Amino acid sequence: MFKHPADRLPVFLIFSFTLLDFFVYFLVENIWILLAYFLAVILPKGCFCAWNHHHQHRSTFYSVFLNRLIELSYALHTGVTTNLWLLHHVLGHHHNYLDQTLDESRWKKEDGTKMSVLEYTWSVSSTSYYRGYQVGKSYPDLYRTHLAYTLLTVAIVVGLTVYLPAQALFVFILPMVVGLLITAWATYDHHAGLESQDDFLASYNNMNPIFNFLCGNLGYHTAHHYKQGVHWSELPQLHEEIKDKIPKALFRRSLWDMWTLNPVFRFITRLFSIPT
Repeated sequence: MFKHPADRLPVFLIFSFTLLDFFVYFLVENIWILLAYFLAVILPKGCFCAWNHHHQHRSTFYSVFLNRLIELSYALHTGVTTNLWLLHHVLGHHHNYLDQTLDESRWKKEDGTKMSVLEYTWSVSSTSYYRGYQVGKSYPDLYRTHLAYTLLTVAIVVGLTVYLPAQALFVFILPMVVGLLITAWATYDHHAGLESQDDFLASYNNMNPIFNFLCGNLGYHTAHHYKQGVHWSELPQLHEEIKDKIPKALFRRSLWDMWTLNPVFRFITRLFSIPT
């Protein structure tokens, strides 16, 4: 069923949240509880954006049906439908990220200056489906699949909205919009300000163990771009092989580092055997 055993836990959690969403949708009527639920799931669904990204690089299942099913689940969590990141990110950004005139996730303005994080977030999120379409012109079969499942996702959300408008808004629509924005926002720190034709000089890296546990080692970003086909669980090993080629300035600290000083973190690392 699974192409890689490391995907079992993430898939279980993602499908569990989908079931939880429908449980809340059908059984909760109070607006304040719906709002509280929306706020409570922002962080985990923000992390799901990273796992959706991993799935687009290396599909999770041998079965096409199961891959489409989890993509529908991802779409309802993150606002990113089947094959969008395959087109926009895998076949677009990864091929063009060293050229800011072509990069689908470009961080540079037309005047050559660096965008602010808010400008970048809006630019990438608001153009994501259009730029996916542009890449899709070269991959018509992939784009047809993307279009079909995007229309299916829209139909499902419209149906849910007609049946229970308030529940659909807080459980599905707002998380999908926020998920797309989070996906764009999170990628700003990967490359913004780095202009190079060298893969080892064009990405920032985040070694924080909590971040990499929650986001599937996305902090090993140079390794990810160096060999984008490597499964997320194998990125730390690849990083060890190439880390001497990465300048120290490209290893960044983040807000996640504050958590590593917390006693709760030490307990979690022991419980889940997270490398520190």
